[in-house]
Amino acid sequence: MRVGIDVGGSHIGLGIIDRENNLIIKEEKDYDIINEDMSEIVIRTIIDLLKQVLLKQNLTIDDIEKIGIAFPGTTSSGIVIKAENLGIINLNIEERLRGFFNTKIVLENDAKCAAIAEKQIGSLKDYDDALFVIIGTGVGGAAFLQGKLLKPIRYSGFEVGHMVIKETTDKCNCGRRGCFEIYGSMKRFKEKIKQEFKLDSIDGKIIRQFMFYNIENQRLKELIDEYIENLVIGIANLVNIFEPQAVSIGGSFGHYEEILLPKLKEKLLQEKELYNKGNVPEILIAELRNDAGIIGAAML
Repeated sequence: MRVGIDVGGSHIGLGIIDRENNLIIKEEKDYDIINEDMSEIVIRTIIDLLKQVLLKQNLTIDDIEKIGIAFPGTTSSGIVIKAENLGIINLNIEERLRGFFNTKIVLENDAKCAAIAEKQIGSLKDYDDALFVIIGTGVGGAAFLQGKLLKPIRYSGFEVGHMVIKETTDKCNCGRRGCFEIYGSMKRFKEKIKQEFKLDSIDGKIIRQFMFYNIENQRLKELIDEYIENLVIGIANLVNIFEPQAVSIGGSFGHYEEILLPKLKEKLLQEKELYNKGNVPEILIAELRNDAGIIGAAML
């Protein structure tokens, strides 16, 4: 048995995976509080959640051959170098958790973990040259060329969310201005809808329900078109660089597939964004949905 852990901006998902990569059990836990010391909150949440799942399955840590952790941001050699959306810098998460769980622990960027799962058993399994873009609280990604995951020697790399797509005064959490993440994240999109229509929350269920029941609202259409236009700029940049056969999109974007995906495909095809018009990639939604990060982490 292996454990996969997917650390997010507001909660952590954890699952137990068998040797055939089947997800046996999955549990999620919101952070008790979000404050300046998120390192300790993340560590405590992982410990509590893993103990809870092991107890529920009547297992001990001796039954677990490996713990894989998918973490947003830059990772290297077991250390979270920088996770902007959580305010975490230089957290040696492998070392900290090994003090509680005596088993192999492996850390990787969350987008790469989800991409690994999608490449092996999901939407990208039939493609050698492919891109995976995760769109949720932030924006991340991974690339495969000739079937191999591109991975730098030092840090996790491929910080596609911090590719500048606009000349603007809007400042990203990373300190730069005009980042893809500012305009392409689902969090930013939902915040705009909440603000424009004075909704109570950016909770996914509330936003989805509002969109489905108000899809003919002219202002909502404008916000959707603006969001899609920004997505197309970022994704087209990546397609022009890597020339993939397919692009798979993961994260909470998939919850809005019926509304957003057709518009994204249409805009990508009709706009003069792609350098090689004869090599338009397939645009797919991640098959494993929000389980991709957990399963991919367990595959490390």
